[in-house]
Amino acid sequence: MPRISTIDVVLLCGGRGKRLKPSVNNRPKPMAEINNRPFLDILIDYISGFGFRRFILSTGYMANFIKEYYQKKRSSLEFIFSEEERPLGTGGAIKNAEALIKSPVFLVLNGDSFCDVNLQKFLNFHLDKKALVTMALTVHDDCKEYGTVILGDLGLITGFYEKNGKYQDGLINTGIYLFKKEALSLMPEKKSFLLEKDFFPNIGKGLFYGYKTDRPLLDIGTPERYDKAKEFFKKDIY
Repeated sequence: MPRISTIDVVLLCGGRGKRLKPSVNNRPKPMAEINNRPFLDILIDYISGFGFRRFILSTGYMANFIKEYYQKKRSSLEFIFSEEERPLGTGGAIKNAEALIKSPVFLVLNGDSFCDVNLQKFLNFHLDKKALVTMALTVHDDCKEYGTVILGDLGLITGFYEKNGKYQDGLINTGIYLFKKEALSLMPEKKSFLLEKDFFPNIGKGLFYGYKTDRPLLDIGTPERYDKAKEFFKKDIY
């Protein structure tokens, strides 16, 4: 089993955050402040608490804001930057970072959401299943805004419905994934694409697993959700 300290983490930080503009308009969305700290700092602290040490920040909108902050930050962690010259989508952003990813298994998280999954247990599950890709899932009572996932036997994902409004409650995609590096060679050739629409539905049978957690998913994509996240982090220390 690989040591967590050798596993790369890719953080997707390139979105414009248009819906959050009424609350945060002077910085990229992952750098929105919570308790006088960038949200991205809280996320990185949580991840590094499990032993992860090498972070690849996939940036796009206001990339220099993120780059300058983490270049100046005094830390034992390693920060590498993969910049998008134009928006590439969730899949294109990961593919764009391919040359920077060193580990045979790597972790991916959205830079604007938080779910306190036990990342050690998540990794153990992924390795035990010999999965190509494993997605962390949680239960939600209103799935219209999220990707809904159908799980079959032994944790295999049998259906993936991205934000289609079909399901009111069920398992949703938390935006936290583990990939074998070989998955990169199976991604679409086009530069810009979405994991959720252009890659996940086409993964071969027996290779795509879902790991369930009961922890809530928080995201800061709208002013209302941003306010909820600020309340959550007042109560919980991360």
